[in-house]
Amino acid sequence: MKAELIESIARVVHVLQINIRWMTWNLFLAFIPLLLSIWLFRTRKASSWVWWLGFLVFYAFLPNAPYVLTDVIHLINDIRMIQSIWMITLVLIPVYLIVILSAFEAYVLSLINFGHYFHRIGKSKWILPVELITHALNAVGIYLGRFLRFNSWDFVTQPDSLLTSIDDVFAKKPLLIITLTFIVLTVLYWVMKQVSLAFVRRSHKQSGVKNIKAEG
Repeated sequence: MKAELIESIARVVHVLQINIRWMTWNLFLAFIPLLLSIWLFRTRKASSWVWWLGFLVFYAFLPNAPYVLTDVIHLINDIRMIQSIWMITLVLIPVYLIVILSAFEAYVLSLINFGHYFHRIGKSKWILPVELITHALNAVGIYLGRFLRFNSWDFVTQPDSLLTSIDDVFAKKPLLIITLTFIVLTVLYWVMKQVSLAFVRRSHKQSGVKNIKAEG
């Protein structure tokens, strides 16, 4: 029993050592659009070419955040390697959940910041259409990244290859995958947006209560 436990722990450690690099890298890429969204939509207005350049970079990197959802394929492979139900349940799955939820929350917060910008400029009615268009574009971006292995910077480094590969997107199977991805993104985004906004409202409410008590 002890030997089996030690072997299971060793396998988990080995798997996590393999995964830590791509997990860290994917999280880094996922938080780039979040940081850009704070700068673009919370502190500035579209008043210069620098803003528009930042906006293009924001949209180019945004698919990296929901892309992490597809990393569940690595979890399936890791489960086959580890086999211990306790190590899978108590260690492996929680690690994947933290990474995937953190990256997707970065996507949600990025779009919430985008929506805040529309509120600022008096275009609140555009929020839902822009969100849906963004989900659709990100579904395409996820397909290009997962199946055709393109990266965000390929818009600059190899635009010809990227444009040529766009034709493949309109085939029957890719369109089906993109449609399903769009549906998943839309549903998960709506759920996590409600949770995030509720958390923000609750925090503001508690902060207001504390300020009242302090003033009293």
